Amino acid sequence: MTHFKCLFYAIVFLLGLRVMAADGPIDHSIAAFDQNQLVSNANAVFDLLNKEQFTEEPIHFSSSAPLDSVRQQVWYWAAEWYYDKNQYDRARRYASKALPLYRSNSEGKADCLNLLGCIYVRLGDFRNAAINAKQCLTIDLSSGDHDRISSSMNTLAGIYMAAKQSDEAEKWILQAIDHADKANNPVRKATLLGMASEVYHTLSREQLALDYAQQSYDLETKLGRQLQAAIRLDQKSSALMGLKRYDEAEKALRTAIAVMREHGDAHSLAIACNHLGTALIWQKREAEAYPCYQEAADLFVKMGDPFNELYARRGLCLSLWESHPDRARAELNRFNFLKDSLYTHDANEVLARLNAEFGNDKLQQEIDSERNAHIRDIIIAAIIFLGLVAAIWYVYKRRSRAHMRHINNLVREVSRLRLALAATDAPPIADPSAQMDDNELQRRIIQCVNDDNDGTSSLESIADSLSMSASTLRRRMQRITGESPKTYIQAILMDKARRLLDQGNAVADVAQACGYSDNSSFTRAFKRVFGETPTQYRSRPQCTSNA
Repeated sequence: MTHFKCLFYAIVFLLGLRVMAADGPIDHSIAAFDQNQLVSNANAVFDLLNKEQFTEEPIHFSSSAPLDSVRQQVWYWAAEWYYDKNQYDRARRYASKALPLYRSNSEGKADCLNLLGCIYVRLGDFRNAAINAKQCLTIDLSSGDHDRISSSMNTLAGIYMAAKQSDEAEKWILQAIDHADKANNPVRKATLLGMASEVYHTLSREQLALDYAQQSYDLETKLGRQLQAAIRLDQKSSALMGLKRYDEAEKALRTAIAVMREHGDAHSLAIACNHLGTALIWQKREAEAYPCYQEAADLFVKMGDPFNELYARRGLCLSLWESHPDRARAELNRFNFLKDSLYTHDANEVLARLNAEFGNDKLQQEIDSERNAHIRDIIIAAIIFLGLVAAIWYVYKRRSRAHMRHINNLVREVSRLRLALAATDAPPIADPSAQMDDNELQRRIIQCVNDDNDGTSSLESIADSLSMSASTLRRRMQRITGESPKTYIQAILMDKARRLLDQGNAVADVAQACGYSDNSSFTRAFKRVFGETPTQYRSRPQCTSNA
């Protein structure tokens, strides 16, 4: 057994060297900052991350920026980068360095704690995963932000499910779905429905697991998120296997795996390969199952994910048992080694203690969450004036997010109306000053904005082209659309931007055509409406546009 352990660690070390050898410009830039923590080196890291469109918006530090703030941001985003690249040990190291640099219970600190919780799950360390996730939830509950609360509860559900405590996972995931509904976030809800499917699968409530997976898949498909829809197919396959519908499960998995390979999602691909191997084993097709499990095991070793590697080793043992018993026993030894290293008494004891703690103060958490929205401003105003400023800023941000979701829906309505009005083939009005009905007025407004090549349309310019006063046009637009002219024009421009991207135009040209003076302003506006950058939108199949 000692020789096997040495060989096992040697293999892991060599794989680690291969990962290091494959380092790219961002990895070298992060290493350069670690060696010489200069603001210029930090900005070099973020320049590369921005080119990859990895950060939500460009990050740049001035030469007078506090060094601790610079370190905090570089190390946090380095952790995000390596987590996204499935290099979990590197991600843990950088997130652990960033966390002590957060001086208060801010959203940033909660994000770092949540990231650490996810990383520790991937590393099979459920003790530290639960501790970090609980601290994250405490901060998010105090904020009253339902979207953040649902995210941290989802992380906790995943930890308890991985630790074989599915009853507790069910409680957290149902609460998370409730908070996602309050936040009106369909993307978050789709993810939570998928997690609920996994929870009920582990509880052997397979029909309910299938229902949740189908709801999640339908929502992801509607949102046009192809990779996420493939992940929901994988979750659906688990429920189908639980219902002994193995041929349906195999079909769903082969569809999902093809999409995962296309998108290069190694972690999801490895999990799906594990599941496909299981579907084939149930159909007595061991020879076909073996390469599925082997690919999964190789990927999990490369990513440093012992928890999921455990299941791949078990599958290899099952697929080889009849044809190659010696190799099967070797895989069984690897399986037992991983199992003993993961499921320690200490980890389960800590989870049980945390579970009791959550149970005792769950009522208080619910009370605080409901009460927080009503008395937060009063409490902060009674402390200091700066507290009131913070509360106003918080309310502003919530309303801004709600406004942008509303704009997204309005863009869809504009697109639908544009197509419907265009189909009527209405001839142009000979006399622009003639009275127009509501439909014709909307058609002319949409036409004016779309015909404007530099995107500078305003209420006044549209009114001039329609030979009516700006006040009359404003009044009619508000009555017909229920929106302010500025909001409605913005929706038309976003619909126009999406169509121009679908037609293959460069992002810079689209930005100029929609009235934006620089690409970054256009990118931020587009992402706030559609949830992704113009480049990300154009890189996936064009299934959401009504061009």
